[in-house]
Amino acid sequence: MPPTPLLDDYLATLAGKAPGTVDNYRRALYAFAAWLTQLPGNHIAFHPDAFTRTAFHTYMSELEKQGYSPSHRTLVKSAVSGFARWLIEEKDLLQRNPTRGVEIEAQPLMAPRVLTDEQRFVLKTLVERADDGRGEALFALGYWAGCRVSDVSHLKLADVLLHERSGWLWVGYKGNKRRQIDINAHVRQPLRQYLDSGKRKADSPYVFTSQRGDRLTEAGIHHWFRTVKSLARRDEWLYVADLSFHDLRHDFAHRAREAGWSLEEVAFYLGHITKRGTPAVQTTVRYTQASREQIKAKLKLIGG
Repeated sequence: MPPTPLLDDYLATLAGKAPGTVDNYRRALYAFAAWLTQLPGNHIAFHPDAFTRTAFHTYMSELEKQGYSPSHRTLVKSAVSGFARWLIEEKDLLQRNPTRGVEIEAQPLMAPRVLTDEQRFVLKTLVERADDGRGEALFALGYWAGCRVSDVSHLKLADVLLHERSGWLWVGYKGNKRRQIDINAHVRQPLRQYLDSGKRKADSPYVFTSQRGDRLTEAGIHHWFRTVKSLARRDEWLYVADLSFHDLRHDFAHRAREAGWSLEEVAFYLGHITKRGTPAVQTTVRYTQASREQIKAKLKLIGG
């Protein structure tokens, strides 16, 4: 999008915050500003006149409809609210904070999504039906490597090593928690085919590119996932309607535990690491805790 001096001036005031927080705020603010400029009658570049309560409420509603989690929407509200206060107190460009009154439901403390065999089958079928090499590689990184959306979006060519029988990635963009993970053939094959296809921008340092830029953004990955789901037939739609790309990561964690991985191993692979560099097992426990469906299936195994 065009230069946005106001946003850049505000972000410069956040220099004292953690780099990861500043980057998250930057992406959230630029995404909101880009959305505002696309509304009828608005300016090509961001302008405070477009920053209304109606506009922000509409934007947050759209994020919810698109499947963004409560935690992501809370981050967006925090970033935009801070920017609004700065526009009021330092620039005198707003009279009131447009983010007030926006309520975001609490993040439910329940077991993360574990896909059923039917859901896994339908998702794999839809990815195959799309016949898109880039999409197959995106799906593989989520389903077979448990990567975050940010891991995939920011993955660079220099972070990938592929051999015929082995391969690894440097991932961990979120929170600057970089780690090296090995990848199996389910990831190596589609990733290699995509890189060799000639369908990405050759001069980009990023693995996944798009028609709009040198890097496929997180929003672009969410859009791709929704597009894949839209290929579902009526009987398939019930299985995938409410799934998100992040559910692939949760499901990977459960399948890893079922395969005999320890909590420490899953924590390392997923990037659940404390500031001291040790596995954050408590975070991983949330990913792999038992669900109601799992327990229900085992009730009949209790003897008398």
